[in-house]
Amino acid sequence: MVVLRMRNVHKRKYALICLCIVGFIVYKYLGMPASGWRMRRKVGLNASTSQFTLEGEPFRILGGSIHYFRVPRAYWRDRLMKMKACGINTLTTYVPWSLHQPEKGVFYFHTQLDLEAYISLAAELGLWVILRPGPYISAELDLGGLPSWLLRDGSMKLRTTHPGFTQAVNTYFDKLIPKVVPLQFKKGGPIIAVQVENEYGSFAKDQSYMIFIKEALQSRGISELLLTSDNHNTLKSGGVDGAIRSVKLQKLNQRDIQDLNAIQPNSPSMVMDYWTGWYDVWGELHHVLPPEDMVSTVREILRRGMSVNLYMFHGGSSFGFTSGALADPSYRALVSSYDYDAPLSEAGEYNPKYHLLRDLFSRYSSKGNSIPDMPVLHYREAYEPAIMYQHLSLWDALSFTEGPFKSAKPVNMENLPVNNRNGQSYGYTLYETTITSGGILKSGDNVRDRALVFVDRNYIGLFKRHSLELAVADGQGQRTLSLLVENCGRAHRGRDLDKQHKGLVGDILLNNIPLRDFTIYSLDMKPSFIDSLYQAPWKSLPESPSFPGFLMGRLFAYGYPSDTFVKLPGYEKGVVFINGLNLGRYWSIGPQQTLYLPGPFLNSGINQVIVFEEQEGDYKVHFEDTPDLGMAADIQ
Repeated sequence: MVVLRMRNVHKRKYALICLCIVGFIVYKYLGMPASGWRMRRKVGLNASTSQFTLEGEPFRILGGSIHYFRVPRAYWRDRLMKMKACGINTLTTYVPWSLHQPEKGVFYFHTQLDLEAYISLAAELGLWVILRPGPYISAELDLGGLPSWLLRDGSMKLRTTHPGFTQAVNTYFDKLIPKVVPLQFKKGGPIIAVQVENEYGSFAKDQSYMIFIKEALQSRGISELLLTSDNHNTLKSGGVDGAIRSVKLQKLNQRDIQDLNAIQPNSPSMVMDYWTGWYDVWGELHHVLPPEDMVSTVREILRRGMSVNLYMFHGGSSFGFTSGALADPSYRALVSSYDYDAPLSEAGEYNPKYHLLRDLFSRYSSKGNSIPDMPVLHYREAYEPAIMYQHLSLWDALSFTEGPFKSAKPVNMENLPVNNRNGQSYGYTLYETTITSGGILKSGDNVRDRALVFVDRNYIGLFKRHSLELAVADGQGQRTLSLLVENCGRAHRGRDLDKQHKGLVGDILLNNIPLRDFTIYSLDMKPSFIDSLYQAPWKSLPESPSFPGFLMGRLFAYGYPSDTFVKLPGYEKGVVFINGLNLGRYWSIGPQQTLYLPGPFLNSGINQVIVFEEQEGDYKVHFEDTPDLGMAADIQ
């Protein structure tokens, strides 16, 4: 009897343990929100009625855009937590082909470009994801996020079923799509929808193209809801069968919504891009949208029962040379900041829009799910100025470039035999030839986009889009004519994407005779080039340094480095590198007057500061604790 009772006790003990294990599993996988729910689901996001449903339950998308490639990886969690704390339930992000495949056979999906980690982090924090993989994305990126090596094909027709383009897309998607397929909703991941291309209605050169992109996604395993996104007047031409249409806007117009509902009367209505602000252009004012105007429009969108995505919720920065440009009606290059006057500033600060949205979205949060507390802000610091104590002339840095290359005629940037014969994507290109007389130098509008002109390395003038002639003084014997040409950014939108070659794209004439026999230097200013300059013949900074040239100094950051903002009074135009990383362009014409320098880019202790200045510099670089994006003007 004693033995029997002991056995019963053991059975009860084991049963209790098993019950606890089962209970834990049930809690773990059924009781958790999206962040931990990895069970296989069946239905996903559905658009077969006038309201979205997710796994059969009514669902309203409260979305926000944050681009992982515009935010330091160390800050991904901070920015997404701030998004969650605003009451947003869905993260949207573009995927930039140009950054993930900078050369034909080279792919990057790690560190700053680890898309899988970014999507998984969103899931961990309880956010759903709408993925926008392009291949064309616009996003105010150089060439709309398309890699510039595509332009090496002289017959290339971007965003069409031209064989050269579709083959390149297939190669890219073969690498990209398998990475995100396991992260789809029905496979236990956070991706509830995927956008097919972007704004194709404004381009619409090939009726077969959108079908090709849709099938390219689905044949590789994309099985979630597909959608397209266009301006109201191009909704019809931008759509594709099997994908729900969505609209982009900033001001809510009754007719826009009617147009959308007329095209798909029994489907949910969604504003895929509600523009919370706008981007900025060099030489103009900083665009802002009054917070009250923004929140009143979002409130009306929600009142109508529609879903919405805030573009941008947090803009971040177009680090390096990645910012795009406008081509119509005239060429205008975009600034490096992508602050966008978004609810979360470039440096992740809350602004009045954030607080208004948080109050609004709190009324739409699902029952029992209160909005999390707002994360604390990062400390910002005004560091002591960096004293620029060394100088390196551009001419002394040329031996550290790849090349040089000889060519009878000018060769555009994309067709230079650099970067494993993928051409040059960004930066500057120097063209040098010999002249034996003076006269009138004509660009023939073949400079893309801006050229400093030198004779025997003495500056004589500037070519840009609207200045097509320069006088060259007479001189003795043979002299060297140099043109330092900058790619200020390829157009990110428009119908002339195929024509976005940079550098010299045709002949330069002296007295109406084409110049010949060029020596060409590629100055893309990659980190490897900046690092190689350690071996260059730097000299102590003279009282009147020559330009263009590089200036070097040091920033001291004690303890844990904080965010700061680089300001360059006394400088004209150039690029800032911190510890070899390209922060972006500065230009005295504004509007942007500071460059955001995230704390994670700094080391505790000594940090190297290098400035490439084109025309006029100073002996200090300043660091401030507040941004200066220039004089503001309301968006009209």
